[in-house]
Amino acid sequence: MSATNAYGSLARAFHWTTAGLLLVQIPLAFYMVPQPLGPAKLGNYAAHKSIGLLIFTVTVIRLAWRLAHPAPPLSAGIPGWQRIVARGTQFFLYVLLCLMPLTGLLRSQAANFQVSVFDLFRVPTFVGADPEWSKSLAAAHELQGEILLALIGAHALAALYHHFIRRDDVLRSMLPRAGRGAA
Repeated sequence: MSATNAYGSLARAFHWTTAGLLLVQIPLAFYMVPQPLGPAKLGNYAAHKSIGLLIFTVTVIRLAWRLAHPAPPLSAGIPGWQRIVARGTQFFLYVLLCLMPLTGLLRSQAANFQVSVFDLFRVPTFVGADPEWSKSLAAAHELQGEILLALIGAHALAALYHHFIRRDDVLRSMLPRAGRGAA
C-alpha cells in the first residue's frame, strides 16, 4: 500500500474514536429503552445524550478536517459502482452522525428535559415543551438509528470483503499504523 492511499493518523483517530463511541452508544440505546423508569434508566439516558453530543462534536471536527484533507483515492482496481456506493455510504454516515444527536437533543427538549453533557454543563434549550413534536422526533430518531445500523453493517462488511475476498488495501488504509499518509 502506498502512503498516498492511506489515511493519515488524525483521520484514523477520528474514525476509530467514532467507532469506539458507537460501540458504547448502540448497546446502551438497546439496553436503556426497555428499562423500568427509575434512577438507572434516567442515568443511562443522560449518558446516552452525552455520548451522542460527543459523537456529534467529533463528527463536526472530523468533517472540518476532511474538507481540508480529502480522503485518499481508492485503489484503481475498485469498480466505479463500488466507488459510488462507498462515497454515498460515507456521506450518509456523516449525515446521520450529525443528525441523530440533534434529533435526540430536540426530542429531549420538546419532552421538557434539560440536557447536560456529562454533568459538566447544560446544553442551551432550543425548543419549548411540545409533546406531539417530541413523539415525532422520537420516531425520527429511531428510524435514523435503524438506517445508521444498516449503514454501519454495510460499511463493516464492505471493509471485510475488501480485506478477505478482494485482498486489497481498503481496510488497511484505515487501520492504526496503516502507513504514513497525510493526516
